[in-house]
Amino acid sequence: MLFNSIEFFLFLPIVFIIYWLLGSQRIKCQNLLIAISSYVFYGWWDWRFLLLILFSSVVDYSIGLSLNSTKKKLKRKVLLWISISINLGFLGFFKYYNFFIDSIVESFTFFGSKLSINTLNIILPVGISFYTFQTLSYTIDVYKNKLEPTKDFVGFMAFVSFFPQLVAGPIERATNLLPQFHKKRNFNYAKAVDGLRQVLWGLFKKVVIADNCAKYANIIFNNYEDYSGSTLLLGAFFFAFQIYGDFSGYSDIAIGISRLFGFDLKRNFAFPYFSRDIAEFWRRWHISLSTWFRDYLYIPLGGSKGGLRMKIRNTFIIFIVSGFWHGANWTFIVWGALNAIYFLPLLLLNKNRVNTGLVAEGKFLPTLRELGQMSFTFFLTLIAWVFFRADNVTQAFIYIKNIFTISIFSKPDLFPITIIVLLIFFIIIEWLGRFGEFAIQKIDYLNKPLRWSFYFLLIILMFSFTGEQQEFIYFQF
Repeated sequence: MLFNSIEFFLFLPIVFIIYWLLGSQRIKCQNLLIAISSYVFYGWWDWRFLLLILFSSVVDYSIGLSLNSTKKKLKRKVLLWISISINLGFLGFFKYYNFFIDSIVESFTFFGSKLSINTLNIILPVGISFYTFQTLSYTIDVYKNKLEPTKDFVGFMAFVSFFPQLVAGPIERATNLLPQFHKKRNFNYAKAVDGLRQVLWGLFKKVVIADNCAKYANIIFNNYEDYSGSTLLLGAFFFAFQIYGDFSGYSDIAIGISRLFGFDLKRNFAFPYFSRDIAEFWRRWHISLSTWFRDYLYIPLGGSKGGLRMKIRNTFIIFIVSGFWHGANWTFIVWGALNAIYFLPLLLLNKNRVNTGLVAEGKFLPTLRELGQMSFTFFLTLIAWVFFRADNVTQAFIYIKNIFTISIFSKPDLFPITIIVLLIFFIIIEWLGRFGEFAIQKIDYLNKPLRWSFYFLLIILMFSFTGEQQEFIYFQF
C-alpha cells in the first residue's frame, strides 16, 4: 500500500478516527489497533511477509525477557548472538543469497573453472532491512542495560510493525519509540497540523519532484551511450533529486503521519544538499541509518580513537557495510567505498566536525566560500550517485567517463524546462526553510491567506504533475 495511493487515502482516515475514538485512556486498545492496522498495511503487498515480521517480533520479544531474567554474562551473550544470527540470517538469505551465489560462480569462471549452483526465485520482503535493524536495536540495548525489556507483547508488535515508518524508515531506536507505546497519548491539534503540513511537503517531494525527475533520469541512464556529457551530467542531477525527493519525501510523510497519532519519530534528513563537505552530508542524509551504524558498528570497532590504520579500517568498514545494506549489487559496495574515500581526508585531518552548524545561519544568502563548498560537495555526491543508480559497475564507469568529454560543454540533448523550473522552485523553498525540521514547518510567518494560497499551490502542482505512479525507491532495500 503506497502512501500516494487511493487505498492509503481511504485507510488512513479510518484508522485515525477509530484510534482517537478509543480514547487516550485505552492505551492497549490503541496499540492493538496500530498493530492490526500495520499488519493490514504490510500484508497489502504480500500476506506471506507477515509471518516473517511476526516471527522476528516473537524472537526478539522472548530474547528481551530472557536477557532480563539472567545475569550470567555467557548466557546473555549467547542470547544476544541468537537474536543477531536470526535477524541477520533472514536478512542475508532473502536479500543476499543470490548475490553471493552469482559472485561465487563468476569467481570460479574467472579462474577458468565452471561451477553450477542454482539461484533461488526469492521474493524480497518489503522493508526487511529497516525493521530488522529496528528490532536489533531493541535486543542490543536490552543487552547493554540501556532499556528495560517490555512485557507488553502487543505494544512490542506495534513498535516493530508501526505502519508509517515500517517499510522505509526512519529506523527507530527502541529507546525512543517503544516507550511511547506505553504512555498515554492525547490528541494535540498543533502537533496534528504540523504533521499534516509535513505530509503535504513529503507528498510534493515524491509526486512532483521525485517522480518527474525519475522519468528523465530513467531515459538518460537507460540510453547513456547515446547522449552527450552534458546530458549525462543532467541525468545524474535528475537522479540526485529523484532519490532525495523520494526518500526524504517518504520520511516526511512517515513522521507527519506519526504525529497524527501522537508519536514523535526521529528526523531522518536535514537538507543534505546544502552540506559544505562530505562529513556534513552524512550527518544530514539518512540520519537514522548513519547513526545506527555509528552506535552499533563504528564505535564498537573502536571508532576514530585508535591509530591511523584503525581509523582507515573503520571508515571503510562503515561505508562499505552501509553500501551493502542498500542492496545486493557491487554498485552499492563501490558507492560506499567511494564515499569512504571522500570522507577519509576529512577524518585524518580532523576536519570532519568543522561544519556542524546551519549553513549561512542568520543570513539570507551563503558566502561565495560556502556556495563553492556546497557546489563541490554536491558534485562529489552526484558522481557517487551514478554508481548507486547504474545497473552494474561497468556501466557506471562508462557513464562517468562519457561525462568528462568535450561534449560536457555542449547543449544537453534533453532539457525539460518545466522540470528545471520546478526544481528551482523546490530548492528555493528548501533553502528558505532550512532552519526548520522540514522546509515548510515555519511557514506560519506568512499571514493566513498567503499560507493557504501556498498550500493550494502545492496541491495544484501535485495534481498537475502526477505522472505514472512509482514505488518509493527504498522499498527495495
